[in-house]
Amino acid sequence: MSKLEQSKLPAHVAIIMDGNGRWAKMRGLPRAEGHIHGLESVRNIVTLTRKLHIPFLTLYAFSKENWTRPRAEVKKLLTLLGSFLESELQLMMDEDIRFRVVGNIMDFPKRLQTQLNAAMQKTSNNSSLSLNIALSYSGREEILNAVREIINDVKMGHITNIDENVFQGYLYTKGMPDPDLLIRTSGEIRVSNFLLWQIAYTEIYVTDTLWPDFREDAYMKALTEYTKRERRFGSVKENSSGRA
Repeated sequence: MSKLEQSKLPAHVAIIMDGNGRWAKMRGLPRAEGHIHGLESVRNIVTLTRKLHIPFLTLYAFSKENWTRPRAEVKKLLTLLGSFLESELQLMMDEDIRFRVVGNIMDFPKRLQTQLNAAMQKTSNNSSLSLNIALSYSGREEILNAVREIINDVKMGHITNIDENVFQGYLYTKGMPDPDLLIRTSGEIRVSNFLLWQIAYTEIYVTDTLWPDFREDAYMKALTEYTKRERRFGSVKENSSGRA
């Protein structure tokens, strides 16, 4: 950690956690085992993010498209999510971590909705780390929902001018900065309908490491790589001679 300059660290890290199923298949295990070991990586990365004083972490846990997976696998994922909330809530309180859901909570069973809302409510005043879990999330749906809400508010006379700042206020991630760094595990080179609006100028880091194996060393490697990059946001940086 001492090698990383705090000022160069990202303020917001987003991670597409991919590879649980492949990790299990490579070991001749049921896919559920991959998800269970993946939770260990979640704990590991959340803990390290908090230690590094990175204020925002968004994890892509369950996409809108994941509902089409085999029923038994979906049921296991929902069970693991409920267990995670029960086991980690006190840690989130102890570590001053705020829990937020990015996505459509209403898609989940009532009992899980209650757990998710209770966790968000209990941790709402925590401020050292905002842990955002993308659940039943679709980037396209998020944008469409924002457009529908804006149209309605325009009709009601609540807003008259629409710019990027106004639009961002209608997204699931309102109140958060856009991700500085997007990490994708398992080597797949695509964004998978994740934070489509928010990652316009995000630095992308892809690793072949499968999510259950993505721990401190792999995370630090990604962060170190990020600190070496020059972010220009579409502009050109001049050298000492004044030339681009």
